[in-house]
Amino acid sequence: MINESALLESKSLRDGVLERTDVLDKVKALSLLPDGTHVTTAMVAAYFEVAETVINNLLNRHRQELESNGLRVLRGPELREFKELNLSFYQSGYPQPRSSLAIWSRRAVLNVAMLLRDSDVARQVRTYLLDMEYLARTQPAENPAPTDVVSLDDRIDQRITHILGKTVVPMFNSLIETSGEHRKELIALRAGVQRIERRLHQHHARLQRLEGGRDDRPAVGVMAAMDAMHGRTFERHIAKLLRRDGCTNVVVQGGHGDRGVDIIALTPDGRRLVAQCKRFAPCLNITSPEVQKFIGAAKVLHSADVALYVATCPFTPEALSIAAEAGITAVHRGVLEEWSAGEPLTVLE
Repeated sequence: MINESALLESKSLRDGVLERTDVLDKVKALSLLPDGTHVTTAMVAAYFEVAETVINNLLNRHRQELESNGLRVLRGPELREFKELNLSFYQSGYPQPRSSLAIWSRRAVLNVAMLLRDSDVARQVRTYLLDMEYLARTQPAENPAPTDVVSLDDRIDQRITHILGKTVVPMFNSLIETSGEHRKELIALRAGVQRIERRLHQHHARLQRLEGGRDDRPAVGVMAAMDAMHGRTFERHIAKLLRRDGCTNVVVQGGHGDRGVDIIALTPDGRRLVAQCKRFAPCLNITSPEVQKFIGAAKVLHSADVALYVATCPFTPEALSIAAEAGITAVHRGVLEEWSAGEPLTVLE
C-alpha cells in the first residue's frame, strides 16, 4: 500500500492517481471559472487555505510536472480572449492589469494536493486518495452480485452515463481549451451534455427504487437509528440520501462558519440546494423563529433555489406555515421516515 510520503516524493505514483479529480470535491467544493474547466492561482490558494505565494513557489519548483497536467500560463491575445470570456463574468472580478495569468485544470489542482506539504486540505485529499487505493487493492476483483441481477435498461443507463462523463465531457473540455472562434457555443453544448448526464443519474436512481419491491410502509427501525445518531452523523446521513436521489456536488459543511446551513448541493436538474439538519428529540418542535433564521441563511446568504429544513421532530403549525410561504421544504419526522425508507422528495424531482 502506498503512503502519503510516497505520494509527496514519487512522480510516478502521483501520475497513477491523477485521474481521480472527483476527490477534490469530496474533500471541499472547488469553485471553477465560468468556463467550467479552470481556476486561477488565487482560487487554488483559497481551496488549499494557503497564501498565493505558496502556490507560486510550488509552480516554480514543479512547473514541468504541473504543465503536463493542465497548468497553462496565458499571455497576449490568448490572455485577452480568456479574460473577456471568463474573468469579466467572474463574480470576484479580476480588474488589475497583468501581462500573464496562470490557469489550472482540475488535474493540475489535484497535482498540487500531492505536492503541498503544509496544508490541511491537501492532506485530506491525499488521505482520501490513499483510502480509495487501499479499497481498490483489498476488495475482490469480481463483483459478487450475479450479473443477471442488473437489467438491460440499467446497463444501458450506466454505459451512457459512463460515456458522457468519461469521454464526451472531457472531449468538450479539450475543444474548449483549444478553440477560440466557437468557445461559447462549445461551453453551451457541454452544459447541455452535463444536464443529460445528471438526468440519467436521476432516472437510474428512480428505476432502482421502483424495481426494489419495497412496500408502502417505512422500514422498521429507520427513525430509531436516526434518533441514536450524533449530529454530524445525521448530517452525513442526509447527504447520503441526497446523493441517492441524484444530487451532485453534495458537501457537508455543518459547524462553525457554516453560514447557517449544514449541507450544500446541486439538485439532479442543476438547481442550488441548501439543507439545515436538526436531530432533536421527538417530543420537541421546530418553531417559527428557527425557520425564519434558516430563511435568511438559505435565501439571502446562499441564494438557494431549493431549501430543506430536515428534522427528526415535528414542526409547529406556525413554523410550517412560514416555511410554506417562504418556499422552504419542511422535512419533518414523518416525511423524513418515508424519505429514508426510499420515498423521494418531490422537490428534488
